[in-house]
Amino acid sequence: MQKKIGVVLSGCGVYDGSEIHESVIVLLAIDRNGAQAVCMAPNVDQMHVVNHLTGEEVAGERRNVLVESARIARGEIKDISTIKVDDLDALVFPGGFGAAKNLCTMAVKGEDAEVHPEVMRLVKEFRDKQKPQAAVCIAPAMYAKIFEGDVAPPTLTIGNDKEWGQKIENLGSKHQDCTVQNIVTDKKNKIITSPAYMLGKTISEVAEGIEKAVKELIEMA
Repeated sequence: MQKKIGVVLSGCGVYDGSEIHESVIVLLAIDRNGAQAVCMAPNVDQMHVVNHLTGEEVAGERRNVLVESARIARGEIKDISTIKVDDLDALVFPGGFGAAKNLCTMAVKGEDAEVHPEVMRLVKEFRDKQKPQAAVCIAPAMYAKIFEGDVAPPTLTIGNDKEWGQKIENLGSKHQDCTVQNIVTDKKNKIITSPAYMLGKTISEVAEGIEKAVKELIEMA
């Protein structure tokens, strides 16, 4: 039977949503490994809207995370609140600032961030059921917040960024430096992470790490 891999999106665009290159590479890798992607996102407003041409915030504009994420998913997307852990075999989070702005608030609150309750629920249920998960780019930092104070905190990577690596360590998880083409696998917690554009300069080297992460994820599922 074809494995179902949940893909949690956070909008559409690196500065205020999901990183589009990373998201497409994840979806392509899932398909090439013979699995089925199940896209989902929270049905909430984005923290803010950024003009991706100028990099500036657009004052007064509002966009919905689920609606924007549907652009990447070609309309085939679900509200994360409707997803149960038993619906899926594995879970993956592409990066982009939306992971740190819309799925959680680490971009503005750092270690004092809140995590969207449905994201928190699903990630914890996956760990409790010993089902594998993956996160790339900035998204692994969210895992450190989710498992803050846990008796078995995960080992994660966001590459070699000292500031964000320290945030992960401050929350009780272990940060492991990693090159963009590689992955870090926490076998006990079944969590796979890779730096992607936190470290990568080209789409090809970002793809190499993401493809390894997705392949490992599906093999573990």
